[in-house]
Amino acid sequence: MSTVAFINIGMHGRINPTLPVVHELVRRGHTVSYHTSDGFRPQIEAAGATVHLYPGDDHTIPDPPTPAGLVAQLARTAVELLPPVLAELRDIGPDLIVHDSACPWGAAAAHALGVPAASSFTTFAYNERTLSPTRASWELVNAAISRPGLLGGYLKSRWELERRYHARGLPPVDLGNIRQPLNLVFTSREFQVGAEDFDESYKFVGPSIGLRPAVPFPFEQLRDPVLYASLGTVFDSDSRLLRAFALALADFGGSVVIATGNTEPAELGALPDNVIARRNVPQPEVLDRAAMFITHGGMNGANEALYAGVPMLVVPQGADQPLVAARVVELGAGLTINNEDVDAEVVRSLARRLLFEPRFRSAARTLMAAQRSAGGYRRATEELERVLRTGAVAEPARDVAEPVRD
Repeated sequence: MSTVAFINIGMHGRINPTLPVVHELVRRGHTVSYHTSDGFRPQIEAAGATVHLYPGDDHTIPDPPTPAGLVAQLARTAVELLPPVLAELRDIGPDLIVHDSACPWGAAAAHALGVPAASSFTTFAYNERTLSPTRASWELVNAAISRPGLLGGYLKSRWELERRYHARGLPPVDLGNIRQPLNLVFTSREFQVGAEDFDESYKFVGPSIGLRPAVPFPFEQLRDPVLYASLGTVFDSDSRLLRAFALALADFGGSVVIATGNTEPAELGALPDNVIARRNVPQPEVLDRAAMFITHGGMNGANEALYAGVPMLVVPQGADQPLVAARVVELGAGLTINNEDVDAEVVRSLARRLLFEPRFRSAARTLMAAQRSAGGYRRATEELERVLRTGAVAEPARDVAEPVRD
């Protein structure tokens, strides 16, 4: 069988969708290595891969992930990580490299080794209609002008990449949107914005729901309706927002589950008896029981909610989350609200609509069918095996001029 190397950023939202794919590849007899930051070793090893940790500091996307800061950090990280990653890959001898769409060091390594590559999109796929956060734009230009250190650092990193690795195939700017001849997009074609504009290299495989780390949770305490709220793990969750969610949802009876992420549950203060506040929650399993989901609009959470047919109240915190919120509202599967408008009374009113107006659940159920029929981790695995069978050598994303946009 073949050897597949995964190269990723150390973030739950980037790694979690790939774990069922890794597990399925291993189950089918392939050998898998996984190259990422510390903190994810147990989950990756449980999926059956051999873990290779990046040296030095944790290489994560900056918080908040501003476009200029993200582009500069991705270029700098590529310069830092390419030497050790290439050394490991030369020893491993992979037949295929799967890298995150925001891992330029993965694309550069595949190009340097002449190995076929696939890109993993755990966000929406981006094009002229669905604009990448790291595209060339006036916002990015203005940030570069106001922070010359970012521009200087970026130009230095790009010069190093081209001098040492001939990495001219990487996009000039859009390092969060690195494409390959095979691009796995972990959502359904129906949820993707402008799906008809993407060519056949983009495979909308749907949510990757499968192997996940076991998280202890008192399921026996849940009473219907189960109402769930989470603001994810990238942005620091505002305890005020989480408390407002808890107080608003508790009035509907049943059980309220609050995933506090990086916030200690004690920071929410005293809560009603029917509220369960935990830092870590087994999200897919809770969503299977949920009647409603309050979410920050991270792509994985939205995908998993739609996979379970659960309507959402989206409270975007940044990055691509406003785009996800807009898509949820456009398709009728939920509502959205800004941070500054959150209080218990407003949330209670919006939750009542989501729970008692049938159109929201009907739209969510329609998308549930689309999410489930897309194929998930098994379809993703089949697409990767197709590349392994054909042995096509990867052509990195073309170095095309990127227009400056308003």
